[in-house]
Amino acid sequence: MSHDEIVELDAPPAFEVGEKVRARRLVRNDGSYLGLRVGDLLVSEGEIGYVREIGTFLQRFFIYEVDFLDRGMVVGMRAKELERIETGIT
Repeated sequence: MSHDEIVELDAPPAFEVGEKVRARRLVRNDGSYLGLRVGDLLVSEGEIGYVREIGTFLQRFFIYEVDFLDRGMVVGMRAKELERIETGIT
């Protein structure tokens, strides 16, 4: 079963609101980010942001609204596009 066949909503979200995350890959506009052209760069691999909200898509996937403060953009991303940044807090 591929990652896209999994119903993520059967489990808790991979990230929490307020959590610090890093983009695992470059993300371009697929047409859903208004004000930019399709194909424009939204986020570069390695950029750091914070989860602002958690929504769903197609009743299967979690979408994490991530605020990339340095870029000044809020981008909806899937869990496979993000990784948790350890904060050192125990």
